[in-house]
Amino acid sequence: MCGIVGYVGSKNATPVLVNALKKLEYRGYDSAGIAVFDGEDIVVRKVKGALKVLEEHIAKETVQGTLGIGHTRWATHGEPSDINAHPHTNVSGTIAIVHNGIIENYAKLKAWLQEQGIVFRSQTDTEVIAHLINYYYEQQGDIFDAVLTVLHRLEGSYALGVICKDFPDRIIAARKESPLIIGLGKDENFIASDVPAVLEHTREVYFLDQKQVAVLYCDHVDLYDEDGNKVIKEPSHIDWDISAAEKNGYAHFMLKEINEQPRALRDTLGSHIILDGNLPVDVKFEELKIMNEDWKNAKRLVITACGTAYHAGVVAKYAFEKFARLPVVVEVASEFRYCNPILNKDDIFIILTQSGETADTLAALRQAKAAGVHVIAITNCVGSTASREADDVIYTLAGPEIAVASTKAYTTQLACLYMLALQCSYARRTVDLNGYKHLLEALYRIPSKMEEVLKNESLIQKFASKNYNKEKVFFIGRQFDNATTLEAALKLKEVSYMHSEAFAAGELKHGPIALVDTSTLVVAIATEHSLYEKIISNIEEVRSRGCTTLVITQDTGTIFQNVADEVICIPEVEDALAPLLSVIPAQLFAYYCSVMRGNDPDKPRNLAKSVTVE
Repeated sequence: MCGIVGYVGSKNATPVLVNALKKLEYRGYDSAGIAVFDGEDIVVRKVKGALKVLEEHIAKETVQGTLGIGHTRWATHGEPSDINAHPHTNVSGTIAIVHNGIIENYAKLKAWLQEQGIVFRSQTDTEVIAHLINYYYEQQGDIFDAVLTVLHRLEGSYALGVICKDFPDRIIAARKESPLIIGLGKDENFIASDVPAVLEHTREVYFLDQKQVAVLYCDHVDLYDEDGNKVIKEPSHIDWDISAAEKNGYAHFMLKEINEQPRALRDTLGSHIILDGNLPVDVKFEELKIMNEDWKNAKRLVITACGTAYHAGVVAKYAFEKFARLPVVVEVASEFRYCNPILNKDDIFIILTQSGETADTLAALRQAKAAGVHVIAITNCVGSTASREADDVIYTLAGPEIAVASTKAYTTQLACLYMLALQCSYARRTVDLNGYKHLLEALYRIPSKMEEVLKNESLIQKFASKNYNKEKVFFIGRQFDNATTLEAALKLKEVSYMHSEAFAAGELKHGPIALVDTSTLVVAIATEHSLYEKIISNIEEVRSRGCTTLVITQDTGTIFQNVADEVICIPEVEDALAPLLSVIPAQLFAYYCSVMRGNDPDKPRNLAKSVTVE
């Protein structure tokens, strides 16, 4: 994934582009660049490294102009370098483009262009597009027609921004698979990969649909389909508070977003839970077409997602099967699309994706729809591809999540899944009315309990300060806790680069215990009361091998005090809802280990926020 921006208006484009790229740096930080038309030529400045390196580079000169495009890169084709950085141009430098995506047939197109005498400067697939546009522009004499022709030759995914010296009043933008928005300002317009890049300028945006093309002028925007036919579309209004995309005094976005979870959960739960006075009495998803009869008749629930969202799906499997007695299959989306899945029309299919643009998850969505299965998307992004293509959509009201490692998106996804599981259980009469209301109330009180967990931040920071140099960290748990260990291990490896793995506690003796020694930290998540004794046995097994142990539990007694080096308690809650709380100490531990090891937790190496290419 990469971040692209563009500006056409009356202001100097350079600072607008750089500031917009700062809001998108979570999408890639291998290199960055801008291309600005200065009244005579397209001036390109691009460098390897983070955006601050580009800022330092262009601070030495004045790049003036009111039309420009910019890019922050996460490398796919070609190593990070000045040459491989975007924007890319044609040979003469009269056409410049920025691109997010992967052109799958670039090798064939490159060979054809080389036969025409084109000499390539980079190893990227993107440079092919610049030369192709130039080839057809020389034939057709119109930059818009040339871009349309090229789009029909490209296989793969793209979000594009194109400028041409001969047409200095416009940006041409297009998308297929990769996300792209158009920001509508007053006497200025913008392109961007994501909403935060334009929030300080406008709240009116177009979310481009598949294969749509836009031409931006300073005073209006024209939309077209892939064949060049004009499209009429209503803009969307963005309600996000601009401060939601700022750090607001926190050292990093990741820490800010961990601390935003009580608010995010209140907003998400409050939009669906019906109150009688202060008491929750029902869940209502007005946006869903699925009715109680559909839940009653469902034979199976299929959940698919990637990464952190997949772990939310694993928790949901336990919740649906416990409450609703509905069989659940959870599949990694990148595997689902290739496994020739067995789908039935009486299945219900849920996809989870923070961005709504995850390529593998969207492919799974389309497979399910093609099989005639009803698809529910749970996403954080209004107007995203998932929200438009699914039969139903539920929005997590997390607000913008800037840090690459997901935190509040995960817990708000869990909140939506728990509400669906409870609604399903009552529809199927596997939970009676009193039990239903009791669980709803317990769920509704979770945000306040999250605030209590966050008060232990200093304790977790202190523990991290003693253990951030461990060679191996293993997370163990059972049932719901086992699902949480998957996410805990991922968070730690994502941002601290420590070797971390999650194991079902009962599987320790079946191989993993061979790895345990004095250089190991074992974190046991133990929130299910009926399984405490089992977990104690597991802790004693590993501790006898000399490792350090931490227990995250809701037991406030002394049951774990004598068997673990450190115990972190979360507030008492229904066992099945504990994953909403027990993950927070793990998130904080990952954050502090990252900082203490000298890393930037907001921008972990080799990772980007959302994987919009395969």
